[in-house]
Amino acid sequence: MHVSVDGLAATPDRQLSWVHLDEGVFDYADDQTDNADTALYGRITYELMDSYWPTAADEPGATKHDIHHSAWYNNVEKVVLSRTIKNAHAKNTRFISENVPAEIQKLKEKSGKNIIMFGSPGTVRSLLPDNLIDELWLFINPVILGKGIPYLQDVKTHTKLELVSSKTFPSGLICAHYITK
Repeated sequence: MHVSVDGLAATPDRQLSWVHLDEGVFDYADDQTDNADTALYGRITYELMDSYWPTAADEPGATKHDIHHSAWYNNVEKVVLSRTIKNAHAKNTRFISENVPAEIQKLKEKSGKNIIMFGSPGTVRSLLPDNLIDELWLFINPVILGKGIPYLQDVKTHTKLELVSSKTFPSGLICAHYITK
């Protein structure tokens, strides 16, 4: 999850132009996706991702990351938490609208690689109270937005975290990897 120093996940109009991305950040993120066979999204993040990644590798000037992530996206199982999209038919995608904690627990118990979640602050907030998030990867961008969508607004649970690692990029972006305790 990309956040600003003041803990915001997006501007009030959901813009992410302030997020710092470069080849080093993409390579770091690609290492994470290589270890995941399931992507978990909230509806808004899913719609954003699905509007770009299925064909990103086919675009003129596609970068190494575009090609790599597009291939991963097209092959990975996608699970979308949504109360509004229930029966959409998208490749390798299923939608969960009811019994979310039980469904996510079943997903976690499946054999395979990791489950990875991009963005989706509302989904993170909804899964924390049931201890369904094992790790947080926060990409802290060197910017203060002042107002916008808080990453962990109204979290209803106390969750202790342990810092496992951190990496500072030349741009000043910091990736902090936490596990939940």
